[in-house]
Amino acid sequence: MDEARVLLEVKDLQAWYGESHILHGVDFRVREGEVVTLLGRNGAGKTTTLKSVMGMIGKRTGSVQFDGQQTIGMTSDRIAHLGLAICPEERGIFASLNVMENLMLPPQVRPGGLPVEQIFELFPNLKERISSQGTKLSGGEQQMLAIGRILRTGARLLMLDEPTEGLAPVIIQQIGRTIARLKQEGFTILLVEQNFRFASTVADRFYVMEHGRVIDAFANADLDANMGKLHEYLGV
Repeated sequence: MDEARVLLEVKDLQAWYGESHILHGVDFRVREGEVVTLLGRNGAGKTTTLKSVMGMIGKRTGSVQFDGQQTIGMTSDRIAHLGLAICPEERGIFASLNVMENLMLPPQVRPGGLPVEQIFELFPNLKERISSQGTKLSGGEQQMLAIGRILRTGARLLMLDEPTEGLAPVIIQQIGRTIARLKQEGFTILLVEQNFRFASTVADRFYVMEHGRVIDAFANADLDANMGKLHEYLGV
């Protein structure tokens, strides 16, 4: 994996919500074709990091380079057109729209998005519920729909915020298989995940965040050697 080029490089990323200084110099990189996970306790700054990379935070400084382009100063819609997409923790499913309408809602920002048939192949549950309103979907189906929706857009780097939150074990396994399949299809994935056991089954590398900074990093192959530290960092 070391030979793959760096697709996303974040250096000294600072971010504020109003007067509150949340990120204090975040540094990490994601190579093309990797699954990278940001780990950390609640309030560590993981979600803020994703939103900052996407340009969804009012004030941010530092450097965020995507595919060699500096995105600090760009609007979130312009960043999306470069090929980044975020799947937020709250999922953002429109209750009044059915599955197909929700799926077709975001515009395609680049060529190369997955066709609807392929999304239904990944998530057969959605095909069965194609005419169901957003409010009638289970939490797992809403998560599948939220991921499926960004696959249509042509994004190359998918940022998934807590995709397993509140889901049954059988659905978590399906999300894991989907992430593995997306990696095979050439997608790059940046994952925020509280469920460390799930993250350990899908990620190539991990960054640990605390108090708005990255405090440690290691590869999946080095997990066993780092379990003691992880217990301290995460309380797992």
